[in-house]
Amino acid sequence: MKNLKLLSFIFIILFAVSGTQVYGQTTSRPNIVLIYADDIGYGDIGAYGASAVRTPNVDRLAKEGIRFTSGYSSSATCTPSRYSMLTGQYAFRKRGTGVLPGDAAMIIEPGRMTLASILRQAGYVTGVVGKWHLGLGETERRINWNGEIKPGPLEIGFDYSFIMAATGDRVPTVYVEGHRVVGLEPGDPIQVDYKQPFPGQKTGITHRGELKMDWSHGHNNSIVNGIGRIGFMTGGNSALWIDEDMADVFTKKALSFIEDQKDKPFFLYFATHDIHVPRVPHPRFKGQTTMGPRGDAIVQFDWSVGEILDTLDRLNLTRNTIVILTSDNGPVIDDGYKDDAVEKLGNHRPSGPFRGGKYSKFEAGTRVPWIVRWPGRVKPGRSDALISQVDLPASFASFTGQALDRQQATDSTDVMPALLGRTKHGRDHIVEHAGTLALRIGKWKYIDPNNGQKMSIQTNTELGNDPQSQLYDLSRDPGEKINLAARYPDRVRAMKQRLDQIKDGLAK
Repeated sequence: MKNLKLLSFIFIILFAVSGTQVYGQTTSRPNIVLIYADDIGYGDIGAYGASAVRTPNVDRLAKEGIRFTSGYSSSATCTPSRYSMLTGQYAFRKRGTGVLPGDAAMIIEPGRMTLASILRQAGYVTGVVGKWHLGLGETERRINWNGEIKPGPLEIGFDYSFIMAATGDRVPTVYVEGHRVVGLEPGDPIQVDYKQPFPGQKTGITHRGELKMDWSHGHNNSIVNGIGRIGFMTGGNSALWIDEDMADVFTKKALSFIEDQKDKPFFLYFATHDIHVPRVPHPRFKGQTTMGPRGDAIVQFDWSVGEILDTLDRLNLTRNTIVILTSDNGPVIDDGYKDDAVEKLGNHRPSGPFRGGKYSKFEAGTRVPWIVRWPGRVKPGRSDALISQVDLPASFASFTGQALDRQQATDSTDVMPALLGRTKHGRDHIVEHAGTLALRIGKWKYIDPNNGQKMSIQTNTELGNDPQSQLYDLSRDPGEKINLAARYPDRVRAMKQRLDQIKDGLAK
């Protein structure tokens, strides 16, 4: 009996050790890599039906993990999606969370609980690489790009930061590492103005013939690297980025972070610029598709994903790393530059079976690719569970055994069982934000009445606006073509009431 008890005790100890130790790290704290694409639509990925462009690395991720068919960003544009994903609060609850200019103050308050701070509290080393677009600096002051730029990511839970301030089509066109612009010469200070050009400055209007990529709307202020931008900038010539090298620069920084932290639990938020405009992929990707720069930028994005996956493989980190891939909003074809995206689209359907795209209340505005891989822990397959990016803070707080501050992450729900494939059920509803709101409950989709324009004149996107209520059965009509509001008035009233309660903070 004593020998049996001793053997049982030894077995328990060995099981505990083997169950919590993999490659020098604890399986209770697997690494987390969040790959956040920009403007990639549901139908832009091979695993979601694309055939005109090859995405073998993203497809590999989907094959080895769970491919969600009802995964959403919380908004149909980038800044509000990023805000809600990091804070767990819908962006419509806070003023000033629309698409930000490049010189905006930071909209996440220092010290606020975020996905990054949750994971740092759990013992993770946290890093962000890529597109930021949540503002930098204090509200009361204009940003001094030539000194310390703070607050920023380091003040809301990140240990390391290498970012662009906003987007590739907005000035300042420089990288910021930590609190300083990379490569800036003190004798050539940066100045930024979003109202008027600097004296004698070339713009996309005054020197349009010198552009290497012409603009179709809006992108005609300062010229940097032969491309017109939004906003005016002068100085900082040694720090200016080269668009063609951007994916290489961001990917290299992401890989360096993984290498440096390989012996510790880490969280990497890798926010690619692809495939946002201006789409200027590296020459080695030019001509990889028949769709011009937009298609080639998708291939470049897939390359970046492959570099992340290969590095995890090489460092023996794959089995102890959760990789999440998703996008900040749906697709847009012409978003300001004449890059042949419309002319060369062919039979490719960036929105998949859905209607609309970026800026739209229709499904394609916020229903995006959503993939989760954790080898040995997540069984590969497909899931129809409803999940939203706003749920990441609550889900990882639960995953790491922490209490969530409900006064801050007001809209975040723990859907970790769905993310790990342990249940086919996620949240019971989805809020879709594009100016005004829409609500999905099960198969039903309700869109609030709105008198705004139905079609974006600039991007040719159906916005989902209508002065009448809209109700769609997504199980039969994923393209939202048949408005059933008149046929089911009771359902319309019930869903409107629920949406009003959510807007007023009376329900989640």
